[in-house]
Amino acid sequence: MRLQRGKFAFFLQGILLFLLINSYPLSIWLGRQIPSPALPLLGLLFLVLNLQLPPKGSLSTRLAVLESGGRLLRLFLLTVVLGGALWIIWVIACPAVSAARAVVQLLLLIFWEGILFWNGMIRVYLTSVQLGIRWRVLGALCGWIPLVNLWALSRILRITKREVVLECQRLELERVRAASAVCATRYPLLLVHGVFFRDSNLINYWGRIPAALKRCGAQVYYGGQQSAASVANSGEEIARRIREIVEQTGCEKVNLIAHSKGGLDCRYAISRAGASEMVASLTTVCTPHRGCRFAQRLLEQIPRPVQWFIARRYNSTAKLIGDQNPDFLAAVRDLTASGCAAFNEKTPNAPGVYYQSVGAVMKRAGNGRFPLNLTYPLVKHYDGENDGLVAVDSMPWGARFVLVQTKGRGVSHGDMVDLNRENIPGFDVREFYQQIARDLKERGF
Repeated sequence: MRLQRGKFAFFLQGILLFLLINSYPLSIWLGRQIPSPALPLLGLLFLVLNLQLPPKGSLSTRLAVLESGGRLLRLFLLTVVLGGALWIIWVIACPAVSAARAVVQLLLLIFWEGILFWNGMIRVYLTSVQLGIRWRVLGALCGWIPLVNLWALSRILRITKREVVLECQRLELERVRAASAVCATRYPLLLVHGVFFRDSNLINYWGRIPAALKRCGAQVYYGGQQSAASVANSGEEIARRIREIVEQTGCEKVNLIAHSKGGLDCRYAISRAGASEMVASLTTVCTPHRGCRFAQRLLEQIPRPVQWFIARRYNSTAKLIGDQNPDFLAAVRDLTASGCAAFNEKTPNAPGVYYQSVGAVMKRAGNGRFPLNLTYPLVKHYDGENDGLVAVDSMPWGARFVLVQTKGRGVSHGDMVDLNRENIPGFDVREFYQQIARDLKERGF
């Protein structure tokens, strides 16, 4: 996809801006004054070109606005440097110029460049996903420090340009894949979330993954279980959800893709809640199949009154967001090493269901967002290499295990479900899940 649309409009804006901020110096150097009525017309034309939204074209509206914001900011960098240099040269080369005229001309430069800058910055801040909170805050703080603000702006431009390029590449790829429905599995996909989260229409637990799967032909459903409950209770909820989907659609079976504790919930639903005949496959993602020694250690160290206090606070909050009978402590106990050992003895794999698992590993605490950057060293101390919450040796289950690793950056527990919507060098989470769906399709599921 070409990113060269609207070049003429931006080129014209640059010319208009140059004339507006250098009108008086140009009249001196050219020996001819620019007609007074021309300046308001030039300013009006600049505003019209500057404020209009870009055509969507083959991009999404968000990407089109983001791309135009980056173009405006790059134009700002170019013109503010050139305009400032010309203003300095003009003041030095024309000593006869009054201080008042020099100040007026400087104010004109600040005014017009300010319109260009803020239009571009607002577009970028409102539409970029990859800037995150950190660079938005840094950009706001550094904006008031000379030279440092140019450095921050250049970093913001690099991040957003890379975002536009990568997203355009994905759009092109998915347009090709959509035609052949590469992710159209025989049975629909049921995505099952982990502990302390709920499926929401406002903020999707699975980030950009479901939309990417749907664009390539997949049917996607959600588990919808409570945020915190025992594995048994959550497993019963998942089993009921599977039956509901099968009865409503007539699909006979589903392919389960479950993250974190959701993998244990699904295993219970299959083997102990009567859903085995309605499940073709289970793919667990960063699931603690052998439990978390770190979680067990916490329960052993934290006094019971403190545990009950935290549990009551969580349970009361969870009811406000839709949980009918949340049980914080039951959920945590079922994730301990001893809890999972007992669970595994009672929950064998069901015949006829294809089991596989995937996991990830962080290389250092800084690879994860809060709170995973804090839990990583603690989990490493008790459990070894981990994704910020779950040990690598606890993740494998089934016929196949895939461990996601990157050269320059680790992948966290949250990254594996696109929780932060971050483009990670060396790991495309949407591509990863599309590949899972393609593999399931090839296996006849």
